[in-house]
Amino acid sequence: MEESNQEKQKRKQMADKYIIKGATIVNEGKSFTGDVHLNNGIIEKIQKGSVSDPLSVDYKVVSAEGKYLFPGVIDDQVHFREPGLEYKAEIYTESRAAVAGGITSFMEMPNTKPPALTQELLEDKYKLGKDKSLANFSFYMGASNDNLEEVLKTDPAKVCGLKVFMGSSTGNMLVDDEEVLDQIFSKVHMLIATHCEDEQTVRANNEAFYKKYGLEGTVALHPQIRSAAACYLSSSKAVRLARKHGSRLHILHLSTAKEMELFDKDIPLAEKKITAEACVHHLWFSEEDYERKGNRIKWNPAIKKKSDQEAVFAALLSGKIDVIATDHAPHTLEEKERPYFKAPSGGPLVQHALVAMLELVKQGKITVEQVVEKMCHNPAILFQVKKRGFIREGYFADLVLVDMNKSWEVKKDNILYKCGWSPFEGDTFSTSVEKTFVNGNLVYDQGQFHEGINGQRLEFDR
Repeated sequence: MEESNQEKQKRKQMADKYIIKGATIVNEGKSFTGDVHLNNGIIEKIQKGSVSDPLSVDYKVVSAEGKYLFPGVIDDQVHFREPGLEYKAEIYTESRAAVAGGITSFMEMPNTKPPALTQELLEDKYKLGKDKSLANFSFYMGASNDNLEEVLKTDPAKVCGLKVFMGSSTGNMLVDDEEVLDQIFSKVHMLIATHCEDEQTVRANNEAFYKKYGLEGTVALHPQIRSAAACYLSSSKAVRLARKHGSRLHILHLSTAKEMELFDKDIPLAEKKITAEACVHHLWFSEEDYERKGNRIKWNPAIKKKSDQEAVFAALLSGKIDVIATDHAPHTLEEKERPYFKAPSGGPLVQHALVAMLELVKQGKITVEQVVEKMCHNPAILFQVKKRGFIREGYFADLVLVDMNKSWEVKKDNILYKCGWSPFEGDTFSTSVEKTFVNGNLVYDQGQFHEGINGQRLEFDR
């Protein structure tokens, strides 16, 4: 495929050449030993076996024997809080944590302050990404009950998708007008990503439990308030609308066993019109962990029963769920330590998502090839990301080198989120991210950052 002038222009600044030598390359369902040559920001050559190359004296050699090389992770759901909520997080700090965790591209949500509900506000966020992000970036356009005209101006080749909150959100972003929802699903021809929890159900539950418990209520109430019924009511509505109008629907952070019946497993991903996402916290935690972790694992949708966790994991393995993401959504520790009814939902995850999933590989619950499929390949296919998500010649050199046998404990002094805490604090992982390349630049190297060239705006083959 011939490069565009824009692609050529982007790589003028990228001069470093590397050979990643002797790595176990995990790509497209296979693992094999080989060398990967990086030249001017792209993957120039992939050689099976470790082959010395006398013509490569101008390449920097990265010895990777015994290490695993993955495509860079693409996270399709993060909240980096900028603009307007920089006291919680910033694009710079969170993208820095992301690349340290092997995430080379992210897609960020529109519920900032102000929310990205106009084309002008959306482009303001892209300017922030260009100036501040160490990783590649895209930003969702936001929907409200009254901005359809702005939504329809969105260029699907330059924007990852439209985010529709069919449940609680900050600011003016709850879309609960039935006529507006019908118009969105009938008129928007780009990917529609939804947060699905039935607002009336959640509000009624919240009022009833608050009346009963007041500020003595604990986070153990969360899966009862943000119930499985609330999730299914909303997600099934989204699926009905998508089927009615032939829309391209992607439902985020699924958390219940019953919702799994809404999705197909036997359709190739590139042909699916309705797709699904699971988040690391719903795969890792269950309601049994609330007593130990408290508000630190208070997310929306709620972490629910062990049987829900197991059903979501089974759907991930069967192909009903297509991608793994983080829903990285930091708050300050002071906010999270408030009484349950006053504490916000969400937590930081980008630095620890990949190693958490690799821990599940060590436990025999998923294969390393499946982790790469769900975190790297499938987000690229699902969003039609241009030339990323795979280790292929001619693709952008977004790569992660992992030591599968290097243990480390999550501690305050190695947490990179601006909020300074993690739901995994005190836990030990048996794998670690050693190096992260973004567009051929070695941005992260064994705890050290090499900054100076920022990530790029993602483009989409649509």
